[in-house]
Amino acid sequence: MFPETDFVLLDSIGKKIRVVGTIVDKLELNNVKTIQVRAELYAEKFDFIVSRAVTSFPEFVNLVKKNLLTKNKNNLPNGIFYLTGGDIDNEIQHFRKGIRIFDLKDTFQEPFFETKKLIYLPFNKI
Repeated sequence: MFPETDFVLLDSIGKKIRVVGTIVDKLELNNVKTIQVRAELYAEKFDFIVSRAVTSFPEFVNLVKKNLLTKNKNNLPNGIFYLTGGDIDNEIQHFRKGIRIFDLKDTFQEPFFETKKLIYLPFNKI
């Protein structure tokens, strides 16, 4: 969908990232790179970081904020997109004034999305 955009996919589990790499190869996605590494050990910087919930939101922000570019070149300020579910009030308390929360049940009809939310935290609000 976004051939002009480069994607870097990270996972620390070799089996998972090899499967993703195979899918990338089969689909001939030339703008996607797969790397087996823990996020906290990766040093490259990006406009946006996208993840599903792998830990608490504040802990994730601390792990990856070093990987965000500070200079914006997009209409949307650089930042973190985080897919999560359930009660997130305690996790987002520190970031309350800076984040935007999207209820995914408003966009997707599948039952999986009934409790899912997408958190967007701009870099300048970290």
